[in-house]
Amino acid sequence: MIFRLGASARMAVGSVVHALPDAPLARSLSIHSLFEPQIDQDQHVGNLSDASLAEDFELTSKYPRQNGESVRPRKEEAVMYSTLMVYLDPFADNTGLLQVTRDLAERFDASVLGVSGGRLVGVAYDVGGLPGGVIDMGQEELDEALEATREAALAILQRSARHIEWRSIANSGPLEAAVIRETRGADLVLAAAHHREALAQGTPYLNTGDLVMQSGRPVLIVPPAVTGLQARNVLVGWKDSRETRRAVTDALPLLQTADRALVVQVARKSDLGEAREAVADVVRWLKRHGVPAEGKTVSERGRNALQLDNVAKAEGIDLIVAGAYGHSRLREWVLGGVTRNLLLYGDRCALVSH
Repeated sequence: MIFRLGASARMAVGSVVHALPDAPLARSLSIHSLFEPQIDQDQHVGNLSDASLAEDFELTSKYPRQNGESVRPRKEEAVMYSTLMVYLDPFADNTGLLQVTRDLAERFDASVLGVSGGRLVGVAYDVGGLPGGVIDMGQEELDEALEATREAALAILQRSARHIEWRSIANSGPLEAAVIRETRGADLVLAAAHHREALAQGTPYLNTGDLVMQSGRPVLIVPPAVTGLQARNVLVGWKDSRETRRAVTDALPLLQTADRALVVQVARKSDLGEAREAVADVVRWLKRHGVPAEGKTVSERGRNALQLDNVAKAEGIDLIVAGAYGHSRLREWVLGGVTRNLLLYGDRCALVSH
C-alpha cells in the first residue's frame, strides 16, 4: 500500500527527526516507523483527517506484501510442542489414543510422557474376610493392567517419540490429583473420555472434567473411534472469552502446521455484525503467526454444539479448538453444552483449554 504525504507532512516529519538529540539515531530512524502504528492496513488514505496529506510523498512497508498483508520474515521457527503427556485408562482399549499420540510425536519431534492409573477399590466383609485382602487383590489386578498398558504404549510409540517416560499410579485416593500433578511437565495433554461416568466423582475412571478444568494445560480429547490425527483442516469455535483466547494460543503449533484454519462464531442474528468484526480480528492475528486462517459466522439456530458439529461435518474438519467452560457443584463439574459435547459425544478430536 502506498501513502502520499504533502509538503506540510514532510516538514512535520523532518522536525520530529531533527529534534532527536542523537544524530546517528535520527539518521537510522525510518519514516514508516513513525506512522505505521497509527495506520490500519485495511484503511485507505482517504481515512486520514487532512486531505492535503495525500500528495507527493510515498510511504511503503519495509516488508514484502502477500494478499494485501505485510509478510514479516520469521526470526525463529514456529512454536512446537516439545513434550506430550498421554493418559491411558488401564482397563480400556487405547489403540486410537496411542495412534494420535504417535502422529503428534512424529509431527513435532516430541517426547512423550505416558501416564496410567487406577483407584484401588476395597469391599468390607462381615464374616470371614479382611478388607486388606480385597485391596491386595485389587492391587494385583491393577498392576497387571498397568504393565499391559505400558507395553502397548511402547509398542506404538517407541519408533516415533524422541524420548518416552512412563508413570504408573495406583492408590485408594483421588486419581485426578495424582494425574494432574504429572501435567506440570507437558505442553499438551492427550486423553480419551470412554465413559459417561468419567465426569462424575467416586468412579474408578479418571474424571476428565477435573483434568480439563484444573490442570492448566490444553487437553486434546480423542474419541474412541478415531485412529489418527493429521489436523490439516481445523475449526476454531470462537467465543470472545478468555477461555477461547487461551485455547487458540495453546493450539498455535497445530494451527501453524495445518492446511487450513476456519474460525467460526455462532451468534444471534442481531449480533452477526459484531461477530464478523471479532472473527476478522482473530483471522488477521492468526495470519500474522503464519496460520492459513479464514473466517465464518453462523446465525444462531438452536444448540451451538449442534451447529458447530454441522459446520465441522460440512467442512471436513478433523480437529476442533475451543474454550472449556464449567463450574464445580457438589464435587462434580457442570460443563457448558459445547464442552460436554466435545468431551463425551464428539466424533473428532478436540483441543480444549480452560
